[in-house]
Amino acid sequence: MPELPEVETIKRVIEPQIQGLVIDKVTVKRPEVVAYPAADEFCGLLTGQTISHMTRRGKFLIIWLNSNDRIILHLRMTGCLLLTPADYPEEKHTHIIFSLSNSMELRFSDTRRFGRFWLFRKDEADTYSGVEKLGIEPFYAELTAEYLNTHLGKRKKAVKECLLDQSAIAGIGNIYSDEILFTAGIYPARPANNLKIEDWERLAAVIPERLSYFIEVNRITPEDYLETKGQDYRNTPFLQVYGQESKPCPKCGETLCRIVVGGRGSVYCPVCQRDL
Repeated sequence: MPELPEVETIKRVIEPQIQGLVIDKVTVKRPEVVAYPAADEFCGLLTGQTISHMTRRGKFLIIWLNSNDRIILHLRMTGCLLLTPADYPEEKHTHIIFSLSNSMELRFSDTRRFGRFWLFRKDEADTYSGVEKLGIEPFYAELTAEYLNTHLGKRKKAVKECLLDQSAIAGIGNIYSDEILFTAGIYPARPANNLKIEDWERLAAVIPERLSYFIEVNRITPEDYLETKGQDYRNTPFLQVYGQESKPCPKCGETLCRIVVGGRGSVYCPVCQRDL
């Protein structure tokens, strides 16, 4: 599943190319991909509207229109957003096509069909997508040791599970929770209520630093993004522990280990992240 750095990459690639364009037509091939409102109404309300800008909230993308209506999108497991010429070969699992006024098409494809769209009118409350339930962004100044300790420090759950709680911090998933905990030197299965204030202080510093780092190494040109069908996220060579089970720790050389925490595979260094 794309996490915050990947979703931010998509925003940075797509947004400059669609700002100011009119949506001439919307084609929905899989009505279930539009979660709200009904697919026909979704198409009708968007036709003729002008795109203002895009934002990201956690793992959600939001396309704002000049009317202040907004399209919310969650990619889920395999969703992909591509901006293509109208005659560009269509991906096999393309479910929605926005035909734009410059003869380009914004296409959403999704092999597993878990991705969802929502459309809300100006001032309409979002009671469907889950965006309103998200916690703070990792880059907010409010993300402090005190915030983390207050919201997570009394929980008996593993600290990795707590980092994945979108109602506390928005955007962190399985990949970057491993990377964050490795950099902070914290064992992923350690109960959150066992962490000390200095652990929370390290996490408060490491969370935005690691996510910012991976946003930068994910940087890609629109041309390369289209050529690789939006799948060439460049973080893989830079991952220190995620997916690196049985390889030497990049810090101490000890063999990296894999455990399951809250149903998720987690890789860690038994020396740098001791189980206290």
